[in-house]
Amino acid sequence: MKKIPIGIEDFKMLISDDYFYIDKTKFIEEIMNDGALVKLFTRPRRFGKTLNMSMLKYFFDIRKAEENGKLFDSLYIKKSPVFVEQGKYPVIFISLKGLIGDTLEKLIDSLKIKISKLFAEYRDLIEKLDKFDTALFEKMILREDISEAELSEALLTLTDILCRYYKKQVIVLIDEYDAPLTYAYGHGYYKEAVEFFKTLYSNVLKTNSNLKMGVLTGAIRVAQAGIFSDLNNIETHTILDEAYDEYFGLLENEVENALIEYKVEDKLEDVKSWYDGYKFGNMEVYNPWSILKYIKYKKLDAYWINTSGNALIKELLLLSEGTVFEDLDDLVRGQEKIIYVNENIALGNDLDPNRLWELMLFSGYLTVKEKINNESYLIKIPNKEIQSFFKGLFAEIVFKEKSNITSMKAALESKDINTIVRILEKVVLNAMSFYDTNKKLENPYQTLLAGFFYALDAYYEMKPNSETGYGRADIVLIPRNRKWSGYIFELKRAKTQNLEKEASKALEQIEKKKYDTLLINEGIKDIIKGSVTTNGWFLTRNSV
Repeated sequence: MKKIPIGIEDFKMLISDDYFYIDKTKFIEEIMNDGALVKLFTRPRRFGKTLNMSMLKYFFDIRKAEENGKLFDSLYIKKSPVFVEQGKYPVIFISLKGLIGDTLEKLIDSLKIKISKLFAEYRDLIEKLDKFDTALFEKMILREDISEAELSEALLTLTDILCRYYKKQVIVLIDEYDAPLTYAYGHGYYKEAVEFFKTLYSNVLKTNSNLKMGVLTGAIRVAQAGIFSDLNNIETHTILDEAYDEYFGLLENEVENALIEYKVEDKLEDVKSWYDGYKFGNMEVYNPWSILKYIKYKKLDAYWINTSGNALIKELLLLSEGTVFEDLDDLVRGQEKIIYVNENIALGNDLDPNRLWELMLFSGYLTVKEKINNESYLIKIPNKEIQSFFKGLFAEIVFKEKSNITSMKAALESKDINTIVRILEKVVLNAMSFYDTNKKLENPYQTLLAGFFYALDAYYEMKPNSETGYGRADIVLIPRNRKWSGYIFELKRAKTQNLEKEASKALEQIEKKKYDTLLINEGIKDIIKGSVTTNGWFLTRNSV
């Protein structure tokens, strides 16, 4: 049985060391038959972008052409007419993943290291170059007093040298082109970073006679400052496009074959509910990272969301208003939302809610259910893995103190009403800024408390605004362990200062409309009924 390639992004290592591989080499054929000189592919992280770029490198690279050609012997591309292009071109492959720095200067220092290593890959050419090219090579490798201007032209310089030496145009592969930009956004120097990388990309990709083809990958298409405005030769393929829709992520038949290979085919439906649900173009797509993790550990868990890359989403949610959390609450409960999509993501301090939904769509946190027209799409949360992420996010972002979750779980289990009330009071006081009552939200407290209870999903299934009896209960908690108590909370905004009277009205409503029907039907014998009555910052309860 083949080894499972967790975190293996080098194509040669994957094939040579006999790792499990799903053949995506038809991607090479389509790339070669595509007339666009520069192509940008945007996909969520860990959907196979880097592996595909590594595959392109080993296919086209003129160095060790014969040796690399053997990597493709058992794959689709071997029998394709475009295989005659194998090993024909010098290749520049650089990944900008991992570029870090609290300032632009530090980020540029980090880039200098990557550029140095890139030139060093060709250090065997130094003795064969003229004195001018040799001097440039040595300067880049040794990182001796490289100016910002020289660094922005480094890739252009390398294409020029390689083209003259090999007498072949150069293929340029830039992986995760947007990684330093999103990092810069999080550290407050986004505009400066955009200007630098705009110059870097334009220099090597625009009107470069040495360029055979350019391929870029990233999570989003950055709009600000017109980073691609100088490039009239670029063609972008996002998750909304039908072209190339099958080459990033795993298709259902590919997942089925993988599960059969590792003898877990009987778990297909469970795997589907957790890791399927994405739609790229016309294709239904599974998350490859989570599939591989599941095959290895045989456990349904949130694998993808626990990798790096959530920071930007969290930061932007922190800048959002309460209405965003209400919409997110609806999505978590399985509803859909119509958004208007501009494929150019504009990061900035003035990011409005609609742009946030776009960012989450292209980053893999949401997916398209249906195209409405050329500008609007019906979106949803793709699967249980992402649903679990957002449930936890309410507690992490809005409620801040995770200790409250642990305490609430214990209080619910032990029926400690006083502790339950104390924690709910604390939750309201700490998080009400997200649900400003002056914004005329229909029921900010319901969304607030529902979001808090999401964090208890492993112990209680939270049903907000659910049909039960003769009406809809605001919040019902169904225990995963049927021996535990179930809870019904009815929320009322107090119209008077007599909070106890208002609370009594809420309890009467629970009884009159038989809101306990849902819990009874679930086999819950012990049911606690409570009211949460609000008046500004105040909260009280009664229970039976």
